[in-house]
Amino acid sequence: MTPPHASGWRRAAAGPPGTSPPAQVATLAAHDGLVHLHPETATRWRVKAKDRVGSVRLGKGDGALQLTITPKVPVDRLLHLVSYAPERVDFDPRPVTADARPDLLPALAHAFVSAAERALLHGVLHDYRETYDTLPVVRGRIRHADQLRRRPGVPVPLEVAYDDHTPDIPENRLLLAARRLLRVPGLDPAPRSALQRLTARLDGVRPLPAGAPAPRWTPDRRNARYAHALVLAELVLRGASYELGDGREIAVDGMLVTMWRLFEAYLARAVGEALRLRVDGRPEPQDRNFSLDVAGRHVLKPDLVHYLPSPRDGAMRQAVVLDAKFKTRPQRGDLYQMTAYCVRLGLAEGHLVYASGRPGAVEVPVGEGRLRIWRHAVDLSRPWRDLAADIDTLAESLDTARSRRAT
Repeated sequence: MTPPHASGWRRAAAGPPGTSPPAQVATLAAHDGLVHLHPETATRWRVKAKDRVGSVRLGKGDGALQLTITPKVPVDRLLHLVSYAPERVDFDPRPVTADARPDLLPALAHAFVSAAERALLHGVLHDYRETYDTLPVVRGRIRHADQLRRRPGVPVPLEVAYDDHTPDIPENRLLLAARRLLRVPGLDPAPRSALQRLTARLDGVRPLPAGAPAPRWTPDRRNARYAHALVLAELVLRGASYELGDGREIAVDGMLVTMWRLFEAYLARAVGEALRLRVDGRPEPQDRNFSLDVAGRHVLKPDLVHYLPSPRDGAMRQAVVLDAKFKTRPQRGDLYQMTAYCVRLGLAEGHLVYASGRPGAVEVPVGEGRLRIWRHAVDLSRPWRDLAADIDTLAESLDTARSRRAT
């Protein structure tokens, strides 16, 4: 079974070599949700990926193989998307082998240390935590029951409880746990040094015990500057153990990404965040608050609805609707879908965002008026910093269209 190289085919490779090809073909056929199989000869098959990328082990015995589907999107851009929507990644607990030289793990290390350095730019986050201790002086309050049980009639030391302003909080413990990236062979000196500096800055934070679950944290204003780094740290803990394997290989968990789902989740969150920073309000990615019918059986599923205060009464009302399309060219059904969104939400503007193509607009007559459906494109082949700038430009376009129609 040879990897396909024909134009238009996403590269998919199956291994390891030396096993029975018919058994491997049977394994792939049993997982037809991942690839298309097309016979070329009795022993040669062409493998075409569907809508997922990543690497995963499949099958048993002679049929065991490792399937690797290489994304068309460069690794740094793929990680940029994943960092906004890690729940769209399917992690497989069966380990796959990843050579230490390809970009995936070093790129993850680069992304994490960059986010962590930005998170700690204004200092390490502290919070108050109730602490039980035994001290020679009173601090906080005396735990009388513990004092009488442990030292009846003895005045000191004292069993006390107090609120300690400490860096040993879930957010910092999660950042510290991501230092396991130091185990990645061939890691560049720059991220390695940054990870070591991160460890030093988090002095006073308890390391996560081996096998312990990732610390739970709740996004809020206090830890907002940590959010991006924490998402990547969770990805590190969920996605790989990075233990050394044979030779120059490392054992990692399998990971499959459905690109259209990832594109939708990324775009909704990234644009929603950019709109919130630009005009305030409240973004609702994957909003499910509206139905097409009165009975509520047909729920509308726009990828993003952004809410702003109404000028009449100050109540939060829908102001922008956006839907992402992981397609190369628009289809008529997309216009029908967005028309339904706009009519139901009472909006005169709707926005369709494609993974490639040219921008444009279509005017749709509705009753006595018209609604305008804008077509935008976000080029995932651009470097991730340029991609982030494109998201800001897209948010500006959405706000400009809304403001122009409002006046």
